[in-house]
Amino acid sequence: MVVVSATTFNKEIAIRRRISSIFNKREDDFPSLREYNDYLEEVEDMTTNLIEGIDVPAIEVKIAKYQEENAEQIMINRARKAEELAAAMAASKGQPVQTDTDGATSQSSQAGIGAGAPGHYAPTVPGGQPRPTGMAPQPIPVGVGPEGYAADDEEMMKLRAERGGKAGGWSIELSKRRAIEEAFGSIWI
Repeated sequence: MVVVSATTFNKEIAIRRRISSIFNKREDDFPSLREYNDYLEEVEDMTTNLIEGIDVPAIEVKIAKYQEENAEQIMINRARKAEELAAAMAASKGQPVQTDTDGATSQSSQAGIGAGAPGHYAPTVPGGQPRPTGMAPQPIPVGVGPEGYAADDEEMMKLRAERGGKAGGWSIELSKRRAIEEAFGSIWI
């Protein structure tokens, strides 16, 4: 079993966030899938080497050079990511997504799925999972009293308490045995 300290974990997270904010190109920024995969592999190699402390000065120079050459593209991709996050947040709250000033369509119409009423799902977000747009009304169980508990008599409540304890593996004998073991275990001779 590998044990990772919290500082090592936090260091890795910080490095990965920094690298992903700089090397933020997407698949559609490349002419072929092969070139995109090569880009991802190169970024992961640099990230791993930074985390492990391998050839850090050379990698930092490479990162600075990349930032300088691709500053505009980095900012565009950051803005695009922020817009997508804002659209996903709006969709998760059930609010309609606004169109851009240049006439681009909203995220929900691009996905072919409307944001819909609360309780329905919004279009998928970059993680691939749909996000709920609101709280769906919850069904109310039959026989529930005003406090939210089933309206049972006292005998039924005792029976449920007894069965609940047994279902969890508890018994009176177990408690007695443990108390005796603890009492005799604390005696020093």
